Amino acid sequence: MLDTNMVTKFVQGRREIVEQIIGRPIEDICVSVITEGELLYGLARRPQAHSLRTIVLEFLRRIDVLPWDRDAASEYGEMRAALGRRGQTLEPNDILIAAHAVAAGAVLVTNDRAFKQVGGLMLEDWSAV
Repeated sequence: MLDTNMVTKFVQGRREIVEQIIGRPIEDICVSVITEGELLYGLARRPQAHSLRTIVLEFLRRIDVLPWDRDAASEYGEMRAALGRRGQTLEPNDILIAAHAVAAGAVLVTNDRAFKQVGGLMLEDWSAV
């Protein structure tokens, strides 16, 4: 499951990210519907960026966008409470994405170190390879 920052790096043409994505079967790549929302928000903020819109929408059309479900909601509730008990915080959308990845049994691909505070979350950073 790609975090928003990895999709952004892919769209920007970052070689190491592009190689990782094109080197894998397309069915092994997904994003959370939360990430889709973040990407669409970014596009809405830049209405004149027509070529960027085309690239992002084509990317989203080709990969699996996992819908939010009750398992993800349950994981979110537990995760947010656990973080709160430890006095830790993540951005609201990051908690949603992390919970979605855990519920889906997916590895979250990100270079955002804040996710390291989430227990049980499998992480990979393709920008570091």
